[in-house]
Amino acid sequence: VTHSIPACIGSMTINSKQLDNESPVSIFAVNKCYVTVQDGTFFDGSGFAALVREGYKVRSDVNITLEFRTTAVHGVLLGVSSAKVDAIGLEIVNGKVLFHVNNGAGRVTATYEPRGTNSLCDGKWHKLQANKSKHRISLIIDGNLVQTDNPYIQSTSADTNNPIYVGGYPADVKQNCLTSKSSFHGCLRNLVLTKGQQAEWFDFSRAFDLRGVFPHSCPGAEH
Repeated sequence: VTHSIPACIGSMTINSKQLDNESPVSIFAVNKCYVTVQDGTFFDGSGFAALVREGYKVRSDVNITLEFRTTAVHGVLLGVSSAKVDAIGLEIVNGKVLFHVNNGAGRVTATYEPRGTNSLCDGKWHKLQANKSKHRISLIIDGNLVQTDNPYIQSTSADTNNPIYVGGYPADVKQNCLTSKSSFHGCLRNLVLTKGQQAEWFDFSRAFDLRGVFPHSCPGAEH
């Protein structure tokens, strides 16, 4: 067995001596245990998950669905960029959800503004769907649709070949379609990117870089 166990371990003794969990000599990718746990991946607000090391090609069409739960009014949800200007980005800014797309001619943004500033950042699960179809972009939050006009109708493809960064991104990585540098603090689950009939579900435990991210355990209440 070469991978860690997704579980809680406590009250361990060796030769009748109780081990001190609270002050380990070293620690790596070990989080607190929770009394109540929900499905989902916990982001502690300090880092990110990096997926698809070889690079994700957005091109003309992509449909992104995910669920998020947070009490923070700022946070990066997802970004795929290129070395040029082509990119897509999803973020929470001042309690609004923004979906940015740049197919090369200029950035276009669909903004979902809830009635109350904190109504999306209330610690409850919310469903998000972001769709890019050539030059058209739309955003659906909890069933509410937002569409936006794109003046650059000739430009249809976001030519990216970089990793998908979720919940934040490293300081030395350029993201052309994100305005925020704030890492997401909260829980994400059911991240799926669909192109045509091909749906790809992403398991955060398979990320090639994880910082401040704890797959498969979303705290209901801290212990």
